[in-house]
Amino acid sequence: MTRNDQLLTVPEVLAVLGGVSRRTFYRWRELGCAPRCIKLPNGELRVWRSDLMAWLESLREVA
Repeated sequence: MTRNDQLLTVPEVLAVLGGVSRRTFYRWRELGCAPRCIKLPNGELRVWRSDLMAWLESLREVA
């Protein structure tokens, strides 16, 4: 996390992922292959933008 980092909502994460459905995102969480999430006391999830970007980078295939 950096000073300029921000917490993203699930809809914001889905927008960054370009069309992944909410169901798919929650399935990835069940399978343990989603980006790290923070669960707020009200049950909503948030993802640090830096964690999302690091997760995406970890999925990059070596060409």
